[in-house]
Amino acid sequence: YKTTLQRGVMAPRLLIIDEIGYLPFSQEEAKLFFQVIAKRYEKSAMILTSNLPFGQWDQTFAGDAALTSAMLDRIL
Repeated sequence: YKTTLQRGVMAPRLLIIDEIGYLPFSQEEAKLFFQVIAKRYEKSAMILTSNLPFGQWDQTFAGDAALTSAMLDRIL
């Protein structure tokens, strides 16, 4: 699992994540997604797309406003 995660998500110079918010994340999924964002922060490029305004992203990430805010701090 770790090798797949490193190779497929952490290693690419550019990670593209399309349609954030199309399906909601569970609490565990939101935490795992945050870990990906945090580990790539200031190391590799990311492109993220969403139809939702940033103010509604906490609904996508299990209603966790603190986690969403910390994630947005690393993305923007």
